[in-house]
Amino acid sequence: MTGAALRTQRAAVGQGFSRRTLLRRGLGAALALWALEAVAGTIGFAWSAGKAGGGVVRIGAFHEFLAANGSLPVGDGFPVYVAEAKAFIVLIDPGRLGWVEGEDKTGDGRAVNVRALYQRCPHLGCKPNPCLEDFWIHCPCHQSRYDRLGTKVDGVRYGPAARSMDRFATRIDSDGVLFVDQTKLTLGPLPVALGMPGVIPPLVENGCA
Repeated sequence: MTGAALRTQRAAVGQGFSRRTLLRRGLGAALALWALEAVAGTIGFAWSAGKAGGGVVRIGAFHEFLAANGSLPVGDGFPVYVAEAKAFIVLIDPGRLGWVEGEDKTGDGRAVNVRALYQRCPHLGCKPNPCLEDFWIHCPCHQSRYDRLGTKVDGVRYGPAARSMDRFATRIDSDGVLFVDQTKLTLGPLPVALGMPGVIPPLVENGCA
């Protein structure tokens, strides 16, 4: 090549990205995506908490709850949906035959033997449904599945939700009446693998499939 041609080629603007520019832009995009997910998650939880309600809902005594849902195996620990509470009410230990007087601010419910699970799937907010065949809770939108106490089952085949179902605080007074406090919503814990402690196995495989 002639000297003039070489000088022209060196002076020309290079096409495409250098390796350094490509790495810098890739890292910037990854950080932006992470920040977007963090902000979206925070907004999503705040929106869910705001939509959860704003009061204390009376559910009633255990015998009233049994009578109102006589067609369902409530005493065996089947989760029952209560629209007024925007929650699934579930007896934790059926062997204890009822709720126990006390207050549970965390939503865990083991001390009072009842758990109130918020009606929204933690993934994208669809309303899941309890299955009579396996006693699990199934989300119809993206197939996230939870055991009867709302624990998210880990694994790809059990859906994309990143945590277990959220829980309301509960209180049982001296007359045995259950109240659900919609102003106190606790995030559900991380998923647990099937077969590990903390997950109640389904009564049957692939129930309500």
